[in-house]
Amino acid sequence: MVTVLAPMTGWVAPLGEVPDPVFADKIMGDGVAIDPTDGRIVAPCNGVIATLAAHAFTIRAASGIEILTHVGLDTVALKGEGFKALAREGQVVKAGDPVLMADLDFLARNAKSLISPVIVVGGEGLRILRRAENCEVVAGAFLLEIAALGTAPEAASGTATVTAKAVVASEHGLHARPSALIATTAKRFAGEITLTCRGRSANAKSATAIMSLGVHQGDEVAISAPSRAATDAIVAVVAAVGEREHRVLAPALAPRALPSNTATRIHGIAAAPGRAVGVAVQMSGREIAVVEAGRGIAAETKALREAIAQLRARLERTATSGDRVRREILSAHVALLDDPDLVAAAEKKIGEGKSAAFAFRSTVRVSAERLRTMDDMRMRERAGDLVDLERQVLALLTGATAAPERALPPGAILIAEEILPSDLKSGIAGFVSSGGGPTSHAAILAAGMNIPALVGAGPQVLAIREGGELLLNADDGFVDLAPDAAAVADTRQRVAAAAARRQREQSEAVSDCVTADGVRVEVFANLGKGAAEAAEAVGLGAEGCGVLRTEFLFMDRETPPSEDEQFAAYQGIADALAGRPFIIRTFDIGADKPVPYLHFPPEDNPQLGLRGVRTASVWPELLTTQLKAAARVKGQVRIMLPMITAPHEIRAIRTVLAGMGASLPLGAMVETPSAGLLADQLVADADFLSIGTNDLTQYVLAIDRGHRALSGQLDALHPAVLRLIARASDAANAVHKSAAVCGGLAADLVAAPILIGLGISELSVPPPVVPRLKAAIRRLNSDACRTAARAALELETPEAVRALVKANFVEEDR
Repeated sequence: MVTVLAPMTGWVAPLGEVPDPVFADKIMGDGVAIDPTDGRIVAPCNGVIATLAAHAFTIRAASGIEILTHVGLDTVALKGEGFKALAREGQVVKAGDPVLMADLDFLARNAKSLISPVIVVGGEGLRILRRAENCEVVAGAFLLEIAALGTAPEAASGTATVTAKAVVASEHGLHARPSALIATTAKRFAGEITLTCRGRSANAKSATAIMSLGVHQGDEVAISAPSRAATDAIVAVVAAVGEREHRVLAPALAPRALPSNTATRIHGIAAAPGRAVGVAVQMSGREIAVVEAGRGIAAETKALREAIAQLRARLERTATSGDRVRREILSAHVALLDDPDLVAAAEKKIGEGKSAAFAFRSTVRVSAERLRTMDDMRMRERAGDLVDLERQVLALLTGATAAPERALPPGAILIAEEILPSDLKSGIAGFVSSGGGPTSHAAILAAGMNIPALVGAGPQVLAIREGGELLLNADDGFVDLAPDAAAVADTRQRVAAAAARRQREQSEAVSDCVTADGVRVEVFANLGKGAAEAAEAVGLGAEGCGVLRTEFLFMDRETPPSEDEQFAAYQGIADALAGRPFIIRTFDIGADKPVPYLHFPPEDNPQLGLRGVRTASVWPELLTTQLKAAARVKGQVRIMLPMITAPHEIRAIRTVLAGMGASLPLGAMVETPSAGLLADQLVADADFLSIGTNDLTQYVLAIDRGHRALSGQLDALHPAVLRLIARASDAANAVHKSAAVCGGLAADLVAAPILIGLGISELSVPPPVVPRLKAAIRRLNSDACRTAARAALELETPEAVRALVKANFVEEDR
């Protein structure tokens, strides 16, 4: 047992809040972060100073556990300025002994952030038993308690040692970030792996040991390991890490093919379902060289404006064709391209003598980096859109050929640090990225184009041999670098079957949906744009609109929409639906959907503040205008209220409707725990219930769905969420009213048997999901669904629920 004390005074925060993925994603190790208020940095425990840099140090305790204190972020670039060493490397220290003095005022002006990770980086089989978190500490106060659980000895490889060499590209050598990436890669392989530089060697599985080598940019390092696979993977990382180490760039050395007798699967996060066999095409290393000095302000300004205009015209032409998702994403790119602040900042740099290309690139990268440090995962992933625009504008300015325009072999599987929307074209078999996320625009496009996609697979994918045959299985989350003949044949058969199935599902989607034993389940579409989207949904088989997210009319403008403007939009959608049910959700403005013409008070947690009907109660004239517009629409119009917490909120809106002489059906969304618990009371005042599982899940599990470290734990099949869904469904069915699900869970095919078994009679999903969901429902037996649903309510985890469904219901191959 080792007790770690706070090395500095300040506020202790969870590691997941650090705006740097190497620390936040615990690549370096587990621990906490401290936002310091005093520059005196002390030893957190008794031990030896194993490594000491100007901005960071590691203490090795007698037990072998090592504690890294990293003062600030990106402080290595300061090259010691702002720091004063009070100890030396190799010195024996006691907890509380001074080690560093930091000038916090200087760091605040010159570093990315003052937040300082304190990480457990040494020793195997460790677990943090207790930790201080979300509180103030003083230097020397309790911070962590660590236990060594013990580990089994590592299996010997039984093969001769393989050695490879690489030159270090990182501007600051092998400091914390690149050392962590190397150690993480090394730990994927069995046996002893050693890194050697200038006659000194270190365990490649220990980040602190690597740091202690003092490797600088340009140094040659040797990697010794029991397998060629291990050396190839580490060579790629060592050769690739540059100034932005946590966004690993293309390897400088061409890696050898992995031998077929090694473990050849690399796992990642499924971003778009499906499987493919294809040829590896490395898309990394797409940096376009630019000249910094300009040819004159007038010439460079003219060149920038012409390039932006040319790209805008190209995007607008492309946006008029293709499916809805591609149109929306390209329209968003046009909006980014027209951002006046972005253009003004670039032109300011041109005024300082920079070239148009240099000015635009540096401006875009500042904005992209700002997005990457945001807590909201969806906003972080929009950084890729800016990078995509940067590359296309620079290609026009420099005459360079952008990488995606190169001729691709048939069945190409693209590999890159991050795949960008402009990379995706017809004929691509799939893509794998070392970074990125499942909600990026590239991932969304891939799903709509039936292109299987794997993201977050780590830097080792950048070492995949160009031109090699790959088997991509995004359904199970891996890519196989050396698939055997049987696996290749099986995958090709599945791909052909999936294509035939999609064609069949589309042709059958126009029919009403019933289970195999005749139970009717309506499949509606979630809409959020306009009449064109509604028409597309009907063409895909949607039987109505389960929720129109009306926020699209209220956002990205300086004044609220008028009654006539709203009426025209709603009537257009109703006409496209051609008499099908049309549920209009009143605006849910607030939290992550602010508008400039409403001045929301500062809120510590907007998700728990002014949202839904609460916003309507503060600005009632907006709601009255919306209801008047909806009441004028000819069609099967129903009104749905978001963020309901109690019956009196429904009664208040019904009174408003009655006051204007309207008698539209009025429903309530169940997306708060209180609505689920009071569902039997809500249905006394509501004509129908619709369960919004996205918000319901985050409130039930107390996890913000945009939280950087925790959002991956959100799963609406959690039994606690299912119990509230069951309660709402039972309440509605008891009085013969409909219960629908319109959140993300409705589109999860694994959830369909459980939801139907719980008595849900209507599912509303994104339009492209409609054909597949209808086909899945037609294979289900309602009695089997009810049995599975009852069993699911007694389970403890969402993983157990998913396993239950997969064990009892056969799903066709994707």
